[in-house]
Amino acid sequence: MPYTTNDYPDSLKNMEKLERRKAIDIINALLEEGYDDNRAIPIGTEQAQDWYKDATDEELKELEDKDITQHEDDPDVQGGKIADNDVEVFYEDDEWKVQTKGAKRPSNTYDTKDEAVKRAKEIADNRGAEVITHKKDE
Repeated sequence: MPYTTNDYPDSLKNMEKLERRKAIDIINALLEEGYDDNRAIPIGTEQAQDWYKDATDEELKELEDKDITQHEDDPDVQGGKIADNDVEVFYEDDEWKVQTKGAKRPSNTYDTKDEAVKRAKEIADNRGAEVITHKKDE
């Protein structure tokens, strides 16, 4: 269920109206790509704050009219700065991890490599990226 301007994370409540709208837009795009809330919300918040600082009047006006709950047909905004990055599968701390290149933390962890690769492929397919699978000892 996507976030809306009436139903959004509490952490966004002190943002300016359009800054919050942009954060909701980015968070929804990340969730559509397979990110969990714990990653999507801080990423979306930070990217929205950066965008809002430099947004032109025209960009702000476009945002007012944008449907921030639909993202399937809007590949340019999905995931912000890391949307096109490949997805890596690697073994660390006794578990298999799935992490987008450039992301600060893994999005998912699994007990088996097969589970991790399956999830990585889902994420990569959503954004037209590649999966890079490492061996356990790499």
